[in-house]
Amino acid sequence: MKTIGIDIGTTTISGVVIDMDQKNVIESRTVSNGSFLQAAHDWERIQDVDAILRKAQSLVDELLDRNPDASSIGITGQMHGIVYIDKEGKHVSPLYTWQDRRGDLADEKTGVSPVEEIREKTGAVVSAGYGLVTQLSLQRRGLVPEDAAALCTIGDYLGMVLTGRDRPLIHISNAASLGLFDSRNLRFDLENIRKCGISEELLPEVTADVEVLGLYRRIPVHAAIGDNQASFLGAAGDQEYALLINMGTGGQISLLTDKYTEIEGIETRPFARGKYLLVGASLCGGRAYAVLEQFFRLYAEALAPGAGPQYEVMERLVNGMDRSELSVSTLFAGTRDDPDLRGSVTNISEDNFTPAMLIYGVLTGMAEELYEMYQKISEATRIRAAKLIASGNGLKKNAALQAICSRMFQAELEMAAVKEEAAAGAARAAMSSGVYTEG
Repeated sequence: MKTIGIDIGTTTISGVVIDMDQKNVIESRTVSNGSFLQAAHDWERIQDVDAILRKAQSLVDELLDRNPDASSIGITGQMHGIVYIDKEGKHVSPLYTWQDRRGDLADEKTGVSPVEEIREKTGAVVSAGYGLVTQLSLQRRGLVPEDAAALCTIGDYLGMVLTGRDRPLIHISNAASLGLFDSRNLRFDLENIRKCGISEELLPEVTADVEVLGLYRRIPVHAAIGDNQASFLGAAGDQEYALLINMGTGGQISLLTDKYTEIEGIETRPFARGKYLLVGASLCGGRAYAVLEQFFRLYAEALAPGAGPQYEVMERLVNGMDRSELSVSTLFAGTRDDPDLRGSVTNISEDNFTPAMLIYGVLTGMAEELYEMYQKISEATRIRAAKLIASGNGLKKNAALQAICSRMFQAELEMAAVKEEAAAGAARAAMSSGVYTEG
């Protein structure tokens, strides 16, 4: 029995075919997303919905053509961001991605940003890029499309397009990512949404199950799940005491629990009925290493035009190292709670300020940011990770970072069994929800 999984990431769109009997990926395909629209402001991060849909649907068709015996289609994609839909189920806006920072912009009259307003009125911890924060920002400026009838994530919208639905039905994992969601009771927090004056009529219907949305080419298409939950499911299944460390554009640690727990600085995200992921997220994550590579590349290009990427040189410089005398904070983009925080390099001496020490220090700083979050989770739950599972190319392709994480978390690090964890997790979620029958 075969299942197809699609993942609409920020930079790539991936698809896999899983043989559910053998429990392995038999085919995978990844294409560039490449849909960012030219921004008028440096805080604006929006993508072309039509471009995304063309690539995603083409990928679905390609996999179905080669696997006509597939029994279901699962979807996941970048969480937090939103696209507006009209009454006919057509999009009427770009995708406002999770990286969009308009929620941090102060109102011209009050001097208060949407993030600050929501926190002051409700006490809820939200960040710029969360769907309902973006909604409030657009609403305050009169920029919500007049014909908008609902909002949803890009994964939800792909499901609508494939099945011809005119109204989004979104899984609790995606709904929670929009902010102002009651994760304990698995519903939008309408009381606090009303306190903020957010238009509740645009809220989508929510489901706790990976329901069938309809058919595409006579194949059941299931409700999209959040990419964090999908990545965990694809990499670790439903293993307890397994800590997933993801280092991609951002950085995340995720631990599965069957108890709803509130921990300061940690998100409790719905996973499935009766199960939650405790998640710590760094804004910069693997991007910190990319920033450092760009620093070295600029120098290399000045020295020898056409020098190109410096990752291979950087990896060679830290080969065999086990510590750095430099202390590096990689809060280059702040934190979700305080986006104004910035990174630093300390303990510099005339002897230790070398490229190798700086590279190793940045890698250590990336790991430390996640480890501090893990300590919070462990202290609150008394759970110690029995296994570390590596996800994301930023970690899976960097041997030095792997060694740092294994030593810091005091557990053996193993690679996720599949390359495209999120797409694989979407496929497994679709299959686990049961078989669809018409009528």
